[in-house]
Amino acid sequence: MRTVLVTGGAGFIGGNFVHHVIARSAVKVINLDLLTYAGNLNTLGSLRDHPRHVFIHGDIGDRVLLKQIFTQHHPDAIVHFAAESHVDRSIDGPTTFIQTNVVGTFSLLESTREYWMNLEAEAKQRFRFLHVSTDEVYGSLGPTGRFTEHTPYAPNSPYSASKAASDHLVRAWHHTYGLPVLTTHCSNNYGSYQFPEKLIPLCIQKALAGQALPIYGDGSNIRDWLYVEDHCRAIVRVLEAGKPGQVYNVGGNSERTNLQVIDTVCALLDELVPTSPYCPHHNLKTFVADRPGHDHRYAIDATKLMTELNWQPSETFNSGLTKTVQWYLDNKHWVQQVMDGSYRGERLGTTVFDRHPLQ
Repeated sequence: MRTVLVTGGAGFIGGNFVHHVIARSAVKVINLDLLTYAGNLNTLGSLRDHPRHVFIHGDIGDRVLLKQIFTQHHPDAIVHFAAESHVDRSIDGPTTFIQTNVVGTFSLLESTREYWMNLEAEAKQRFRFLHVSTDEVYGSLGPTGRFTEHTPYAPNSPYSASKAASDHLVRAWHHTYGLPVLTTHCSNNYGSYQFPEKLIPLCIQKALAGQALPIYGDGSNIRDWLYVEDHCRAIVRVLEAGKPGQVYNVGGNSERTNLQVIDTVCALLDELVPTSPYCPHHNLKTFVADRPGHDHRYAIDATKLMTELNWQPSETFNSGLTKTVQWYLDNKHWVQQVMDGSYRGERLGTTVFDRHPLQ
C-alpha cells in the first residue's frame, strides 16, 4: 500500500493508528475527520507539517468531498474508524449514532464502490476496505465463554445496534458487489489520546482532582481490555494479510471487572503521584445507579487472528495501563485542550432513569 484513507483519524483509536502508520511505514495517510467532540486536532499536533499526512476536515456522508479525495489521492485502502462510540451518549441521543454509524457508513461504502469499480485491474485487486467495529454487537456473555467470529449478533444499546447495522452493510457490499472488505471487532481499548468520558481517563482525571470515582452498579461488569497500540498492530496485520470478506476479532486477553480497573488505576496513581493530597485514591470510589441495559460481560476470542495472521498482544493489562496513566500525567495540557466545555466529566446516559425512576 502507498496511500491509505483513514476516516475518524483525529479520534482515539484512529489518531493512534495514524501515528502508528506514519511512524512505522512509508505509507501516506489521508485523514478525514469531522472533528466532533471526541475528534481533536491536538491529537495530531506532531503531524501538522508531516509530508505523509494530509488532514481533511469533512464528513463521511459528503459524497462530493469523497469523490474529490478519491480523484486526488487514489487510496489503496480505507480504514474506517469514523463513528459515534459512547454507549451513554447513545442512550441520551441515539439519532446521531444512526446518522453517523449507519447512514454515514452506507454513504462511504457507496462512494468507495464507485471509486473501486473504476480502478485498473491490479489496483482493484489490491484495494481493501477495513471496517473497525466492536465486540458490543454480540451482546452480553454469561460467566464463561468468549465471543468468536461466529457468535450471533445481539446488540443491547443504541450504540451497539448502530454498529451492528454498519457491519451488516459492509458484509452486504462484499457479497452483493464484490467490494473487498475486512471487518475487525475489538474489545475495550485504552491508551493515549482517549477522550476523558471513557472509564480509564475519566477516573484518572477525577482522581487527580480529588473527585468521586463513579462505579456503575456493584462494579462487577467485566470487559476484555486491549491496549490501543496492540489494536493498531492488529489492524495493520489484517490489512496486510486478511482475506476479503472475513471478520477478525481483536482482544487483549485481559478480562477485568470495572472495580478491578479502577482499583488498579488508583494504585498506579498512588505510586506515580505519591505527593497527591488524595492518596490513597481508592478512597474516592463511589457506587452509582447502573447504566440502562448494561451488558455484564464481554470477552473476545482472538484465536483466528493469532493463528491465521500471526498477531499477539504485546502488552499485559498492567504494563499497558502503567504506560497509559503515565501518558496522562505527562500530557495534562492535552486533556485541558480537549475539555473545551462540551464535556466536564458529568455522568451521561441517565435519561432512561429520568423517565422511569428506579423503584
